[in-house]
Amino acid sequence: MLIQGFGKLMKPLLITLCTYNEQQNIRLLIPELRQVAPDADILVIDDNSPDGTAGVVRELSENDPAVQLLLRETKEGLGAATLAGFRYGIEHGYERLLNMDADLSHNPRHIPELRELSETHDVAIGSRYVSGGSINGWSMLRHLMSRTINIYARFMLGLETRDNSGSYRCYSVKSLAAINWQQTLSMGYAFQEEVLYRLRRSGCTFAESPIVFDNRQHGETKISFKECISAVWVLLKLAVHRVRRVSVT
Repeated sequence: MLIQGFGKLMKPLLITLCTYNEQQNIRLLIPELRQVAPDADILVIDDNSPDGTAGVVRELSENDPAVQLLLRETKEGLGAATLAGFRYGIEHGYERLLNMDADLSHNPRHIPELRELSETHDVAIGSRYVSGGSINGWSMLRHLMSRTINIYARFMLGLETRDNSGSYRCYSVKSLAAINWQQTLSMGYAFQEEVLYRLRRSGCTFAESPIVFDNRQHGETKISFKECISAVWVLLKLAVHRVRRVSVT
């Protein structure tokens, strides 16, 4: 199905999944996505996973041409992979882009609510920190780290949204296309906050919908203490950027 908008005929939705060693999870996730979003195209951005994630995606795409693989030669960080998905969505004429984790922590059942919310807002966020949202399977330390970085991001960047570090979001591709992403400071996990900061500076509207976040069952988390320290530093630099009122376009 094609729809009119953004100056030309557009495809309704691109779902982007950034992967590194997620072959067990991706095999389970993609069929679930097909159930809740049969009209969507699915793009897996894989950083040359040694566990064979790309091979699983190729196998699935043989029976479903709406599943595509974007294979990158090296592991350059979550932010770089997400940006590659943004560029694909912009260049291939999608109306909306929904990004989510590929480790089964983001349940596809929340996609219809996010899509509906994105009809009236530029950015719809699947939020763990609004009424009805929750997290399963985290340690007390992980909860503390996440809460702290979200409070820090709201204070430093002037964000009003509650969940700024999660990646379960549905974006207007037109809004993404208005940003100069070459100015991006973070290619790691702080990219999630930076995206919201740049979109807010460009005048985008935001809304949050509650999700239940489940800790991964297969594979290992990529978040490290080093990444957390890097995120704090990047957010500080963005706060300086904010004070100086540097253009985002």
